Amino acid sequence: MDKEIKTIGVLTSGGDAPGMNAAIRAVVRRAISKGKTVKGIQKGYQGLLNEEISDMEPRNVSDTIQRGGTILRTARCEEFKTLEGQKKGAEVCRKFGIDGLVIIGGDGSYRGAQALSKLGINTIGVPGTIDLDIACTDYTIGFDTAINTAMQAIDKIRDTSSSHERCSIVEVMGRNAGFIALWCGVSTGAEDILLPEKYQYNEQEIIDNIIANRKKGKTFHLIINAEGIGHSTSMARRIEAATGVETRATILGYMQRGGSPTCKDRFYASMMGSYAVDLLCEGKTNRVVGQKHGEWVDFDIDEALEMQKQISEYEYEVSRALSI
Repeated sequence: MDKEIKTIGVLTSGGDAPGMNAAIRAVVRRAISKGKTVKGIQKGYQGLLNEEISDMEPRNVSDTIQRGGTILRTARCEEFKTLEGQKKGAEVCRKFGIDGLVIIGGDGSYRGAQALSKLGINTIGVPGTIDLDIACTDYTIGFDTAINTAMQAIDKIRDTSSSHERCSIVEVMGRNAGFIALWCGVSTGAEDILLPEKYQYNEQEIIDNIIANRKKGKTFHLIINAEGIGHSTSMARRIEAATGVETRATILGYMQRGGSPTCKDRFYASMMGSYAVDLLCEGKTNRVVGQKHGEWVDFDIDEALEMQKQISEYEYEVSRALSI
């Protein structure tokens, strides 16, 4: 190791995810237990550029593990996508003595970490996104809480859909990935699950399915629609016009990002945040933490960004079979 890491910075970037506070807490306490100084950076890369940086002690992360959102807050930062912004960020790190940085976020956040690493700042990424769309890891912080929040909401919508004999379209988050939709669709017994990776934009197939189920005596119909497909409200109007069945659309939206994290999210975030500190203390940089086959692993960020995550063909086939 060319230079011992003495001061570790931590920031959260991109969309917030339940469990981020557990990861922040782990970074702070693991680093201090190893004799390192920790600095918290507010509002992601924007806060780094604005020098919104302060010392963090164990008491700063007390009573935070159960809280949703991120105590460091988060923001998008267009300036940091430029070389000038990245160079400024590296200079700010040097000004505050930050020689190692833990970035908690998704693939966009990793690109910032990648840039800082090339400019001489040791960086480790921790996967914090409800979308589960980072290919180098089997799990991302926030996913479990998000799907449980969505599932509970969908169960309630299903109750009223059954009472009114309606068709209900529930749109869940996930950007261009269908993992939230797939898990929620299977777990709530949806008749149709629309995934960006698989959907052929054939609404007639959905209409035929609703009509066929009505003839079999099924009085309500549940469709889980992924954010990457969207347009749930206009879809509901077209389906109602074609089937004569009252159809309502519900977009769950940002409620899926909030709330107290589940035990799984708290535990995984604690392990990932701690592992990120360990990697920095070993002199590693440009790495991203992951979990594969029950093991804590790390990948080069360049390699991680090239990976593509796909919906399991088996899980998709089973989801279709169970919806008949």
